[in-house]
Amino acid sequence: MATAMRKEFLKAKKVTHPNSRKSIAIAKRTRKITNRQKAKINGLIKQNLVGEKMLWIKEHMIPNICPYTPELTARLLETYITRHDEEMEQIVIKRSISYKRNKQHASREDVLRMTREREQEEYDTCGIEIPDILNPIQCEMLRNWNGELRYMTNFKFRRFGKKHLNEALKKANKKSKENKDIQTKVSKKPQNSEEVKFEEKIENSLNKSIDSSENKQSIECIMEIE
Repeated sequence: MATAMRKEFLKAKKVTHPNSRKSIAIAKRTRKITNRQKAKINGLIKQNLVGEKMLWIKEHMIPNICPYTPELTARLLETYITRHDEEMEQIVIKRSISYKRNKQHASREDVLRMTREREQEEYDTCGIEIPDILNPIQCEMLRNWNGELRYMTNFKFRRFGKKHLNEALKKANKKSKENKDIQTKVSKKPQNSEEVKFEEKIENSLNKSIDSSENKQSIECIMEIE
């Protein structure tokens, strides 16, 4: 940033009037360079925050479950929102011990409280943006991710909110119920008339063979007695 701005200032070989066209052009280019550098820094900060969120989610996911279900995703996000509650409780305890420490860690407490409120609002409305762990490929990628930010572009991000996850859970339950109903209908499906007749013929032939064998045995017994 300093090098680029220095080059712009060196282009003016002599002192110019503040309202001259050359001064206005130099000021315009300087603002452009400054805004570009600010956008770059903001992008890096945002990338680091997203990377920290992904690492937390990866470390707190239940092992051997891939892909995640809507119910487990909702639990994971609710735990993520309340991840700073223990630290906030410690700050409250420290302040209650001594009157002189009332303002100690006040700025940190404000940051944690505002972060929790913002994330809770996102979860209740538009959703929190995380990798699509409902997708088996994306879920496996997140589990195997080594934490390097340059691989973040390979992930497919998706917003998960309370409303969206509840709807997905209802759809999954409805689909499983429909599958069970189909299976029960198939198991209770009535047989064709031809199949019924064939079974009746087999049953009648078996009964006849049993009766004939019993008659033969009775005749043989009578002959032996005589």
